[in-house]
Amino acid sequence: MTRRPVQIDHDGKTAIVTGGSRGIGRAVARELVRSGARVLVTGRKRPALEATAAELGPACLWRACHAAAAEDAAECVAFAVEEFGRVDYLVNNAATNPQWGPTIDVPAPLAAKLTEVNQWAPLLWTQLLWRAGMREHGGAVVNVTSIGAFAPSPNTGYYNATKAALDHLTRQLAAELAPAVRVNAVAPGMVDTEMAAAIPEAERARLLDGIPLNRFGSPEDIAAATSFLLSDRAGWLTGHVLVVDGGALVANGRSTS
Repeated sequence: MTRRPVQIDHDGKTAIVTGGSRGIGRAVARELVRSGARVLVTGRKRPALEATAAELGPACLWRACHAAAAEDAAECVAFAVEEFGRVDYLVNNAATNPQWGPTIDVPAPLAAKLTEVNQWAPLLWTQLLWRAGMREHGGAVVNVTSIGAFAPSPNTGYYNATKAALDHLTRQLAAELAPAVRVNAVAPGMVDTEMAAAIPEAERARLLDGIPLNRFGSPEDIAAATSFLLSDRAGWLTGHVLVVDGGALVANGRSTS
């Protein structure tokens, strides 16, 4: 028997995707538009935002902003509410990782930047949308975290620490905002994005060797999981961190005989 792909319907829904001009964010926006939603993508680089909106068509609007800047975020939320009437979904995808090396060597300015963008910004955007109507009409939030939150790493320790904090924030907000708003997270493994392209080739080879499904993920893999978590098909699911990693977290359990 041939299995048909599960169809997720977002017809009539509206969304904000932070960091939506490239990589995972762009794939999420594309998937939501394909499924019937209208989407506002945000990010720092205007040309990339314009290109995303041009690709996705009239259902996709864009706004340039810094994810962790309160005034910028508030303006984006106000713009979305004005254009859409309401916002049903929030995808906190914007992130940064400007440091590579031992955590013990992370300088204060980089630690502050990582915390501000990866940990504070998702709370900021959730606060704004909660106050802009989600507490009355409901909604769903998905935070994009990382499997790096589950174990130590030799070179991305502080980045992973901010993602571990975001995992906990997901659970905390799920408890606080229920039953009006569901809050979940998707934790990607190694995904081929511009951020991942900066990882040294030797490290990429090591990472690939530890993935049972023998490939890096695609942004579309993460978009599909995010679309599910936002949808009514996940209507009894909140406070969950969904790992999408090709089996990397279970790799240590594989037989080597």
